[in-house]
Amino acid sequence: MKLMTKDLESKLPAIYSNDNKDPRCTAIIIKYFHPFSSWTWYVTEGDKQEDGTYMFFGLVRGTETELGYFSEKELGELKINGLGMERDLHFGKHMLSEAQEKRI
Repeated sequence: MKLMTKDLESKLPAIYSNDNKDPRCTAIIIKYFHPFSSWTWYVTEGDKQEDGTYMFFGLVRGTETELGYFSEKELGELKINGLGMERDLHFGKHMLSEAQEKRI
């Protein structure tokens, strides 16, 4: 599965563009997950790197729930039982506060 598309690129705000913004007003642009784990990555911002892949910022829900940076390259390399990362193709419009409160 392609983790980034031209459509997503056009919607993705630059890293730091949501600084000092209320989480109720910060949109989640992309949701990634792995079918064999309980981990979920919610992307709110991203910048294209020199190698053509993206560095993202958003919420990561795994053993802990925290805001942080993660890369498209890291997500693309993650394999469990030979299966890679998935992008939620049916993810609707949600705000960061919803993910923080575990409502999505």
